Amino acid sequence: MLLVMKRSGNIEPFNLDKVVSGVRKACQGRPIREEDLKLLGQKVEEDLRSQGKAQVKSDEVGKAILKPLRDLDEVAYLRFASVYRNFSGLGDFQQAIDELRHGEDNSQDNNQGDSRGNGTSSE
Repeated sequence: MLLVMKRSGNIEPFNLDKVVSGVRKACQGRPIREEDLKLLGQKVEEDLRSQGKAQVKSDEVGKAILKPLRDLDEVAYLRFASVYRNFSGLGDFQQAIDELRHGEDNSQDNNQGDSRGNGTSSE
């Protein structure tokens, strides 16, 4: 069983439905099929399990979501990243857009530790 340590220190079992729900919010109004959301969630779970750890931090769940979401839909990626990376203004969005345009993957940088929207609740 894969466990997730939340920012509060609480530990709970990994919940695929929470990952899919968080990504679904970022995809609202986008032409994304439910099957694609479920596949993304499965990719995230496989990625986390492949690390061989029994427990991961909630921010690792968020990081694992960013890459496949970016590949799925750039607008949804920006929405999710703006919450996960705690964007504070237009400059943060512009930097993320520039990264998308140049094919950079800095999704693990600039994380301010805000793990809202990453597939785990923020208790």
